[in-house]
Amino acid sequence: VHVRRQLTRVNRDGFQFSEPKTTKGRRAVTLPAIAMDALKQHRARQIEARLAAVFWEDNDLVFCNHIGRPLERQNVHRRSWKPLLRRLGLPDVRFHDLRHSAATLLLSLGEHPKVVQERLGHATIAITMDIYSHVMPTMQRDAAAKLDAHFSTLPAGQVTART
Repeated sequence: VHVRRQLTRVNRDGFQFSEPKTTKGRRAVTLPAIAMDALKQHRARQIEARLAAVFWEDNDLVFCNHIGRPLERQNVHRRSWKPLLRRLGLPDVRFHDLRHSAATLLLSLGEHPKVVQERLGHATIAITMDIYSHVMPTMQRDAAAKLDAHFSTLPAGQVTART
């Protein structure tokens, strides 16, 4: 997926496309195969809807309303996201929380913070680390365990402590 622009509400009924806030915001994000398959299916349905529509405003959007315009955040939340959460018996969370969940999951699985920073489009690694530092305590324990495992395999007497 290539992130090339961002959408901003200009007034009550209008939107404006612009460059992302930072140069890091303009990026390519490699998606897992399961997401790519879902997006291909979505695209096929979108093409059918576009062909059936009397009017279509082509904005080259991955997700859009029934006439090709940007989705309204509150409509997605109220009509799609919240009912889906209720139907699946999941907690009431914001749609944007998916972004945080993905970053937290990647970090907890051992992904390098720099990779997570790039995927999120954060301008600096410091932003990523400030937001996701809650994931770090377990990573610190994992790092200590890796050092223990490494040093326990060295022949006796090869490791000396310096004070």
